[in-house]
Amino acid sequence: QVHLVESGGGLVQAGGSLRVSCAASGRTFSNSAMGWFRQAPGKEREFVAGISWSCGSTYYVDSVKGRFTISRDSAKNTVFLQMNSLKPEDTAVYYCAGRGSRWYSTLRSDYDYWGQGTQVTVSS
Repeated sequence: QVHLVESGGGLVQAGGSLRVSCAASGRTFSNSAMGWFRQAPGKEREFVAGISWSCGSTYYVDSVKGRFTISRDSAKNTVFLQMNSLKPEDTAVYYCAGRGSRWYSTLRSDYDYWGQGTQVTVSS
C-alpha cells in the first residue's frame, strides 16, 4: 500500500520561503510521476507542480513559475517543493500526489495516491 506523508508547512510572511516535503513509501517510484496540488478555502484543488521521477522533468502552473521548485531525492523516496517569494494568495493546504505513470499530469483525477496535506499560510 502506498503512503505519502507531507511535512514542512507553516506560517511565513509575504516574501519569505518555505519547503514542504513528501515522503513516499510502499512501492518503487522510479517509473512514477509526482505532483503538488493546493487547495485554498472555498476553492477547487489546483495543480501547482509536477515531476517525472525517472528523468526529473518538471512542469509548473504559471502563477508559481520562477518562485517554486519541485525536486526529488530518489535515495530517500522524497519529493520537495521549495517555495520562494511567497504571496498571501499562496495560502492553502498543499497536497502531494503520485501516479503510476512516468509522466506528470495537471489533472487531479490522473493521480492514484494522495497525502493528507500540509497547511501553508502566508501573512501580508
